[in-house]
Formats: sequence, structure tokens, C-alpha cells
Amino acid sequence: MMDAVVIGGGISGLSAAHALVRRGFDVQLLERQTRCGGAAISERFGGFLMEHGPSSISTTGEDICKSLQIQELKAEKCHLKPDVRYRYLLKNGRLSPIATHAFGFLTSSYLSPRARVRLLGEVLRPRGEPSGESVAQFCDRRFGAEFTHAVIDPLVAGLFGARAGEISLNSVFPALAEMEKRYGSLTRAVLTRKIAGGKMPAKRLFSWKKGVAALPRALTGQMMGHIKTGVTVRSVQAVPGGFCVDMGREGKIYTRSVILATQPHATASMTEMLDEGAASALYDIPAPPISVVYLGYRRKQVEHKLDGIGYLSPEREGRIASGALFPSSMFAGRAPQGHVAFSVYIGGSRAPAAAHAPAAELVAMARAELLQTVGASGEPVVARVRQWARGLPQLSPGHEKCLEVLGAAEKACPGLFFTGNYFTGPGMARCVSQSVRVASRAATFLEHSRSFSGAAKSRYYL
Repeated sequence: MMDAVVIGGGISGLSAAHALVRRGFDVQLLERQTRCGGAAISERFGGFLMEHGPSSISTTGEDICKSLQIQELKAEKCHLKPDVRYRYLLKNGRLSPIATHAFGFLTSSYLSPRARVRLLGEVLRPRGEPSGESVAQFCDRRFGAEFTHAVIDPLVAGLFGARAGEISLNSVFPALAEMEKRYGSLTRAVLTRKIAGGKMPAKRLFSWKKGVAALPRALTGQMMGHIKTGVTVRSVQAVPGGFCVDMGREGKIYTRSVILATQPHATASMTEMLDEGAASALYDIPAPPISVVYLGYRRKQVEHKLDGIGYLSPEREGRIASGALFPSSMFAGRAPQGHVAFSVYIGGSRAPAAAHAPAAELVAMARAELLQTVGASGEPVVARVRQWARGLPQLSPGHEKCLEVLGAAEKACPGLFFTGNYFTGPGMARCVSQSVRVASRAATFLEHSRSFSGAAKSRYYL
């Protein structure tokens, strides 16, 4: 028997497998596609660099490099450009700049005077009980309805492809609940961080010179011999002493433990023979489709200054796109000299049908969007489309119950572990942290079972 089989070669599966390999376990990672990395795909063409999935990481490079012990990526790290001064939100068809400092919304005219007074009053609001709340419910309570609809709604759409009223606060923004619990006020928490010299989230974004795919590429390079691609797992069954992983024509693998690191629907199908309750809970996690339209223009074709990360659009604006990023404004080397690039996002919970439109129609939608918002005119130099039939998992209020069901399944079937972006929300840093923790639990199980087995054999021979 092998020590562990990790099913799924996205960033979650790679992180878990890598952590176990480092600890000396006999590990095999199985991936259905011909390459590992999941949605972390960075493609370079004609001097442009397109991110098909995540475009940046919101943490510090040292944290990820240290936890995964991949020191060679440190030299490749790139921060946001110094001229990124604003975050933009769409209001009445025009982009409104919001300064990236802590009081950006108070100094901007984007919000009404009444809403800004309500923001100032947040420090006086009593603590609440965010358990079971949606993001919208929490923000309505702390900041008021206008801030929720004008700021939080587009933020949630941009980050998760979801609506703020349909996603769990504790699942995707646990730090907000913790800030309220610890400081009694989010405003007080931000002020405390500012005084301590901390940076706001937008300034903590980073990537690598060759894009976010540098991370899965580095992990894959360190696990040669432990990865098998082009393999479709048909089923996972419990057998005496462990599990049998059926790979169809590729045969079967027997292992003492299994880590399922695939998308919820795929994990559900493999869990049916192990725990029907867990499979049912996983099937219930929606993941509406989303498309990324990447357009490159000559700089002179675009009127806007592009001095920000990008822009987000509140649902009440009625736009087909939830927003767009300005990759060439964010990081160096994302477009040739004299050119700029955009990533426009269409689909998610707001417009799932639009995400399935033909590529030519999606390009036309994105061009019309950018013409109105940033004044991008004429034919783009490049136009690429990535359509994801399943987008980001929507962690609805009460998602904690799903995680409880999965935890019960792990207890009922020792050696079974779950990980993925449906635990703590999408984001490469979150997936890495979650999966490293799962690998640690798997290692403890393997070490304990090995010791127990050895003790049992000693008693038998005595």
C-alpha cells in the first residue's frame, strides 16, 4: 500500500501532496488533465501575458514560499506598480476613483453624504452575532444598505462571481467576523492596523514575473515521480487497511489514505461509495460558469489613465460584465511597450447564461464594455477568451453545515480527507494554507496508524 493518494492536481492538491512528500511519505498525485495547476494558467503571447484564472495573490510572497519551502520563487516575485493609486467603481456608467488608503470611501464622492456619515458611525455600532449571516446582512448591519449595494455587492461579484446576499460571511470573509469580535468595530480594527504600520489589502497583491502559474509549475517540478496526469478516477472504495482507487484502464492503487482535492461536483461523485451524506452536501454547492475575455490595445487607443487595479460594477448598473482588471497597470511585463491589457469577467451568479455565449460574442460584449468605461476604441491588438463551464464555488449562508458533514465523513472513514477552494473560499493563498493544514492532519494519521500497526505486530510476535 502507498501512504497517500491525492486526487486533483490544482493548487490545493499540489500543496497537500508536496507537504506530504517533504515529510517522507510515499505519495501519488492523480490529475485528470494533461497538466497540473487547475485554473492557474498563465499564457504569454506577443509580449502579452494572460491569466486564465486567478491574476494575483493576496498575501505576502514570503508566507507562501516559506510554508511550501519554494525559495526560488522569491526572486521572481513582483509587486503592484507604484502608480496604482485607485480602485474604481462604476456609477451611472462612469468610473469613480476611490483612493486605496484606509479612508478612500470617506474622501470620495462615490457614496452619498448620508452613507459616508453612516460609515463614520460604524465605530459606534454594537457587536453583533455574525454566525450564519450572509455578507450582505453583515455589511448592512455594520455599514448600511447603500455601502452594501454600491461597494460590497460588486466586490463579492468580482472576487467570487456571487451576490453578497447569497454568500456566507464566515466562509469567505472570516477576518471581518473576527475583527468585529476582537475590536467591536471594523473601523477601530483598520485604525489599529494602520497605526501599527500594516498595509491595506490592495497593496498586498503580488504575482510572479511569469504569472501565477509559476507556483504550480514550481510545485510540480519538485515532485517529479509523484505525479501522474491524464488519469480519470472512477471511484474510491474503502478496503481493509485503507482505500482502493479505481483508475479504469490505468488500473488500481491501494493506499492507506486519500486526499480528495477536486472540484465539489467531482469530489461528490468519488465520495458516493464512501459517504452518501458527504456526496449530497458537495453536490449542493453551486459553481456558475464564468468567462474571461482578454483584450490588448495600443495605449493610444484608450482614453482612461488606467491608474488602478481595475474596476467593479454594482449589479444595479445593469452591466453584462461584473468588472475588469488592468493587468498591464498592475504588474510589469504584462503587455508590450506602448500597449495595455484588460481582463473582462462575464458570468457568475449575475449572468450565467452570458458566460456560455460563443467566443466572438463575448469579445464583442467586452469591447462594448471597455468602450463605454475606459474609452477603448478600435480593433484590439489581441483578443482571447477562456470559458469556465464551472466557476468559483458559491459558499451560501449555512455552508458551515456542509463542512460539518464532511468532517463527520472523515471521522467515519479514517484516512479520508477533503480539501479545496470550497472550504475557505477561492484564492491561491487560502487554498495553500487550507491544504497544508489538511496534509498535516493526514501525516498525523499516517504516523499514528504506522505506530499502531508496528505495536500490534510486536504484541503478536511476543
